[in-house]
Amino acid sequence: MNLWILVVATIAGCYAFKLTGYLVPARVLDQPRIRRIVELLPVALLAALVVVEAIADGRHITLDWPRLTGFAVGALAVWRRAPFLVIVVLAAVTAALLRLG
Repeated sequence: MNLWILVVATIAGCYAFKLTGYLVPARVLDQPRIRRIVELLPVALLAALVVVEAIADGRHITLDWPRLTGFAVGALAVWRRAPFLVIVVLAAVTAALLRLG
């Protein structure tokens, strides 16, 4: 199958998926349980993405200790409510120093 057909099909699918979100009636989203799920879903997806990036290398799980330690330092900085740039720099410097030695 042509690559461009796959790209266009993916674009159309993503657009249709987003459009269905706009078509959900407001009365459904006004329910407290549904509202809570909708509010927490992006946080859960972002957390899953971060964890996958921390322990995966392509299609394999890799326990790369410098990367995991940088992730832990970044998580500690998030917990301490550090600014985003500080979090990124702390995690990167930690991983770099551990890879250096």
